Amino acid sequence: MKVLEINGGKTLEGTIRISGAKNSAVALIPAALLADTTSTICNVPDITDTDALAEILKYLGAKVSRASESIVINPTTIENKEIPKELSTKLRASYYFMAALLGKYKYVEMYFPGGCNIGARPIDQTLKSFKALGATVEEKDNHYKIYAEKLVGTHIYLDMPSVGATINALLASVKASGETVIENAAKEPEVVNLAVFLNRMGANITGAGTSEIRIQGVDKLEGCNTEVIPDRIEAGTYVILGALAGNKLKVDNIIPEHIEMLTLKMKEMGVDMEIGSDYIITSKTDNLKPITVKTQGYPGFATDLQQPLTSLLTQANGTSVLEETIYENRFQNVPYLNKMGANIEIDNRKINVTGKSELVGCEVTATDLRAGACLILAALAAKGTTKVNDVEHVLRGYENIVEKLTDVGASITLKDE
Repeated sequence: MKVLEINGGKTLEGTIRISGAKNSAVALIPAALLADTTSTICNVPDITDTDALAEILKYLGAKVSRASESIVINPTTIENKEIPKELSTKLRASYYFMAALLGKYKYVEMYFPGGCNIGARPIDQTLKSFKALGATVEEKDNHYKIYAEKLVGTHIYLDMPSVGATINALLASVKASGETVIENAAKEPEVVNLAVFLNRMGANITGAGTSEIRIQGVDKLEGCNTEVIPDRIEAGTYVILGALAGNKLKVDNIIPEHIEMLTLKMKEMGVDMEIGSDYIITSKTDNLKPITVKTQGYPGFATDLQQPLTSLLTQANGTSVLEETIYENRFQNVPYLNKMGANIEIDNRKINVTGKSELVGCEVTATDLRAGACLILAALAAKGTTKVNDVEHVLRGYENIVEKLTDVGASITLKDE
């Protein structure tokens, strides 16, 4: 088990450079299998999720090499074989291989994907897309066999604008015959990043970033170069940190429009903030106002920033209300925040956060990726020492988090126990 020991209360100054987006990289890497030649993906974060995907690629027989912030994928030596349970369950994004292999070979076998326990995370919308394209889905004991003689373009209506289902529908349909229309599609920047990559390969996709995406199927895709967009969730996390413990803490290499809903809410609180073309500077601010927040699909308030923001809400004067509409099990950070001195009540899918609270270090546990980020932020702002257990979750999504925080003045140590 890996733990973080954090001596809080330090003023954080300097610059944090944001890495490539985890949620984009984990879609682009499996997408490279659809090409018949080599692709190079730049600005790939060095995190355990991308390592796990590279492990699946190598298991399938692809030639994979990493250098600095790039990954080179040669799919010409792939053997389309069953992806075993121990690889499938390492991360949620393993199911992008389900779509990519189905799209390329019309056949895939693998197990139900893994990921954080943040509530029900079914893959029914993904399977619905595969069936609409003409595939047969056989499932037994979380093992899936999906196959088709031919994938044929169709209308796919998603019951909710799921990012994962939208990405899987794209991956499975780019080589289907005829036109596919995805309605009620997710609009997230990560979907656009994937569509740009596929179009560079030779796909014909229009409408990415809107609720209706159209795909004209093609017979052949060629490898190309592409780049992962900056990670908007990592950026938002550190922008929040600046408001908790910063003195002109600069978060650099970002696309501010991607976290506009967060910055609008932070301005509403009264946070001292400067927004540039590719950076945001925040400082610890007194007399913060309480706010009301409701998570929604992009461009609404991101569910992945809900937990990190909760740490900042503990420092507002009054009661803030935060409603989670995406995942029902995303308040596992709350008992630990209360243990640190916060005053938070859970009311079904809402929490009421009453401040201002004095946070004090203690022993806590990262139950999932963003809960862990929330507790690290709280620990950095708290008095005394905090021990954060199970930080493997956090290492899945935040590249070089210890080094980045140490460089701006944090007292933080990663240990094995």
